[in-house]
Amino acid sequence: MSSDSEIKIKAGIRPGAQSGLKTRTIKVDYLARVEGEGSLYIRTKGQEIEEVQFKIFEPPRYFEALLRGRDLTEACDITSRICGICPIAYQMSAVQAMESALGIELTNEICELRRLIFCGEWIESHTLHVYMLHAPDFLGFEDAITMAKKYPKVVSQGLQLKKIGNDLMKLVGGREIHPINVKVGGFYKLPDPSQLRKMLEPLKQARDIAAETVRFVANLEFPDFERDYEFVSFFHPKEYPINSGRIISNRGLDIEVPSYLDHFQELHVARSNALHSVLKERGEYLVGPLARYFHNEARLPENVRECARDINFEVKDCRNPFKSIIVRSLEILFACEESLRIIEAYSARGPAFVNYEVKAGIGHGCTEAPRGLLYHRYEIGSDGKIKEAKIIPPTSQNQKTIESDLFEVVRHYFSSSENELRHRCEQTVRNYDPCISCATHFLKIEREDANP
Repeated sequence: MSSDSEIKIKAGIRPGAQSGLKTRTIKVDYLARVEGEGSLYIRTKGQEIEEVQFKIFEPPRYFEALLRGRDLTEACDITSRICGICPIAYQMSAVQAMESALGIELTNEICELRRLIFCGEWIESHTLHVYMLHAPDFLGFEDAITMAKKYPKVVSQGLQLKKIGNDLMKLVGGREIHPINVKVGGFYKLPDPSQLRKMLEPLKQARDIAAETVRFVANLEFPDFERDYEFVSFFHPKEYPINSGRIISNRGLDIEVPSYLDHFQELHVARSNALHSVLKERGEYLVGPLARYFHNEARLPENVRECARDINFEVKDCRNPFKSIIVRSLEILFACEESLRIIEAYSARGPAFVNYEVKAGIGHGCTEAPRGLLYHRYEIGSDGKIKEAKIIPPTSQNQKTIESDLFEVVRHYFSSSENELRHRCEQTVRNYDPCISCATHFLKIEREDANP
């Protein structure tokens, strides 16, 4: 293969199209119901698909540069500002990396509280996506507000579920958006057990709603579409992984977090302000709920597995990306169940944090954000200042897979009407709940015909 061909494939341009054929271009200038500002560009010529591009044009935010020179204690609060939907994941990956660099061993109670606040984030983030962003795709509505006119109870339950996730984050983290109670070594203050126990009844109600949600989304109509993904996620022998485990894939990857950069590489493509992450050995891969479930279904609580069996959902169904809404709903149910377990066992016996001495070092942190693996690496000087920072969010890891999905969807629905094809393409992107911050814009499609 020539170097030119290689470059075209990496850029999302499929070689083989000939000039003089009818050209069809689909442009979605602003993707709605995703977190941030992105667009789609798809160009076909004759029966060939020439280009498929998922563009992220939101301006670069330079967080890694911002972190240089700051004290190691500031990283978790600074990085939490990267996202208002999943700030906990950023905080946890940051403090994990610092604790790794400093050799800090946490108490079991601190680990459990961190898992609890993470459960709150999974509940609120997954619920937002399932009810407000993704369900309207399947039911034929422009947005959740329109959907609420026909399904008022469903949307109301979604809002109730999201509030419970937010309340949990506030109780443990001090506030629901960009929590302030997490620090290197633990927490500034342990939550009051009596206050946490007040969450038991709401969480039991949330568990019931989550089970209803699973049954509701299982009855949606799913496209007959599958791909053979390389699923990459944490694996933990004893628990459904959130903030610890080995990084594995179904094609032989099995590494500890510090080896992450030995196997993964980020590439810059001109059309996106987010780097594309690839496996050095094999290229694109998929992170997120489908990958987690694929590798860890056996470690879910029995009531969650039973709920999956009741709707005939099997691990092999993870190869259909449109069914990610089912897995997110199952993970909401899991997060409710896990929160109940942790709160019932919590007694606030230990110290709020572990003391440490500042020293030079390199630390790695990785957690399962709602959308998938979130990796951080920091180099710390002997004065406790950050010398280098690297952050690889899940959306950049999924970008190449999103484009490949789009390529296959366009081929699958090639003869469909423009509206149907546009809808499927947008829905394909939303399968991943890409996190590029909130945006609500109308959609625009343009057709180009090179030889009318």
